[in-house]
Amino acid sequence: MAEYVEIQKTEHSAEVCFAMTNDKVMALMEKLMDVRPGILMNSHDWESLWTYCLKKKDPDILSGMKTVLDMTAWTASWPLSPENEARAARFAALIRSLVEDGEELCRIVREEGGAIEWE
Repeated sequence: MAEYVEIQKTEHSAEVCFAMTNDKVMALMEKLMDVRPGILMNSHDWESLWTYCLKKKDPDILSGMKTVLDMTAWTASWPLSPENEARAARFAALIRSLVEDGEELCRIVREEGGAIEWE
């Protein structure tokens, strides 16, 4: 699994943790900020971007999802169940695919950034 995204399971929840301080993620953040001046790509902007991507690509993942934001990571969680573990796995896979193909995220921000509810 990519070191910037991790699935964790606790006694009560399934979680996807996205490490914003990873070198690959930080390089992508710089590109995204160049594409759309004014965004900071802090945890709030990542939340806006991931929510937008989920609404477009797999809105079911948003069902029951809660987020926790901090300075170094962004975490999505769901109450623990087989369905929510599957949601977490799909979301982690989506994050990996979009970060690995950073150009797709740049395209989304460039072409659809006006529709994203940035913080």
